[in-house]
Amino acid sequence: MKRHILAAWMLLTMAVSTMAQPREVHILAVNDMHATISLTPQLAAIADSLRALYPDLLIFSAGDNRTGNPFNDMYEPSSYPMTALMNQIGFNGSALGNHEFDVKSLPPLIGLSRFRYICANIFPTPESGISVVPYEVFDVNGLKVGVIGVVQVSSQKGFPSTHPANVKGIRFEQPHDVVSRYEWLSHECDVTILLSHIGFEADVKMADSYPWLDLIIGGHSHTQLKPGELHNGILITQNKNKLPRATHITITVEDGHVTGKEAEYIDVSNFASRNAIVEQMVSHFSNNPIFQCVVAQAETPFENVDQVADMVCDAFLAETNADIAFQNRGGVRMDKLPAGNITMLDVLQIDPFNNHAVEMKLTGRQIMRLLTDFSQCYLYRFPHFAGLSCEFTVDKADTMKIRKFRLFTPDGRPLNPDKTYRVITNSYVATTCKEVIEKASVKETDEFTSNLIMRYLQQRGTISHKKNNRIIIKKR
Repeated sequence: MKRHILAAWMLLTMAVSTMAQPREVHILAVNDMHATISLTPQLAAIADSLRALYPDLLIFSAGDNRTGNPFNDMYEPSSYPMTALMNQIGFNGSALGNHEFDVKSLPPLIGLSRFRYICANIFPTPESGISVVPYEVFDVNGLKVGVIGVVQVSSQKGFPSTHPANVKGIRFEQPHDVVSRYEWLSHECDVTILLSHIGFEADVKMADSYPWLDLIIGGHSHTQLKPGELHNGILITQNKNKLPRATHITITVEDGHVTGKEAEYIDVSNFASRNAIVEQMVSHFSNNPIFQCVVAQAETPFENVDQVADMVCDAFLAETNADIAFQNRGGVRMDKLPAGNITMLDVLQIDPFNNHAVEMKLTGRQIMRLLTDFSQCYLYRFPHFAGLSCEFTVDKADTMKIRKFRLFTPDGRPLNPDKTYRVITNSYVATTCKEVIEKASVKETDEFTSNLIMRYLQQRGTISHKKNNRIIIKKR
């Protein structure tokens, strides 16, 4: 009898001792990859290296896996290459980013994914074909890791930043309102994570509101954070877009409580090793010689996104003979264009959304309303344009805040509020501003905006960036 009691006591002591030992959860996280398939062999090698040390490694994406690379986006089905590569790397879960809804290819991609899409603030109808889970619990060597997902939702429009037609019939709720419903998960799990595609500022608000979270893996704003940023005791991670870095996160758990949180950023682009299988897959997906056709020569480099966008708006104007052209911020996806050959691939990377050109007949007054509504009085939201110059008066304390703006025609005259102008833009701008221009004449063409750019470049043969006076900024 004493022998049995002693054995039971020893087993209990060993169990208590085991529980008291610090245990770790290791996570590899990325955000806003935007189909940068050329860096996935390095990312796979990083995952391989970490998995050799930590067999229970979890791999998560904070969304926007797609859009920005024609090899991926124009594949059939659209974005299959990125899905196949994520499968091969061994992703465990992904948030839905706003660009996951592009081109309506999400339902087949979900069926082809060997990882879960996690999103708590989307409520799809059965007809949509979108199958996601609001949360997922992962077992990491006996530790329970609960992951809740959220996607950005515009407070004005009520859906993520994508073409409205792509989310027709799908209901969304604000992320902040939904997360509160999952506090119970923190009581049942050893680690609770928010997989977030809502932007850094919104992540900080989440940390302030929900201290029961342990970690926020963020995306959407492309914010390069410093390793180990804590807000209200909650670790928040995020890197710039297009996969320059990945994050290795270590969460330490002791006696059922999180006692340590660490993050290190790993340079993906300069990582010495590559996964051979993933490299072969990338080579296969990139084998399309049509994309390498040269359409024009850039005599001078286009050094930033505003310079590239000026060229895009000039193309819209020249190819349609319109009076004014607009392209939304975020509608131009190349930050720079070097001097030399401009290929079809470059054009499709500049404008990857398959938007159609839309012609509108708007009065000067309607144009002012459209720009005010679209920009929400912030410079970083104000559309790119051609056929106009604009004088902004901005706040001295917040130079992004527009106090007022004035529009001028190319001859230097103020835009006539009563005159009707032919305006060319893309279908995303036209649809999202439908309430402002509902009484205007709007005609969607069958031509992609990328075709306008392609034709503009081909007809000119050579282009160069020239300084212009489209924007004048005054502080007050």
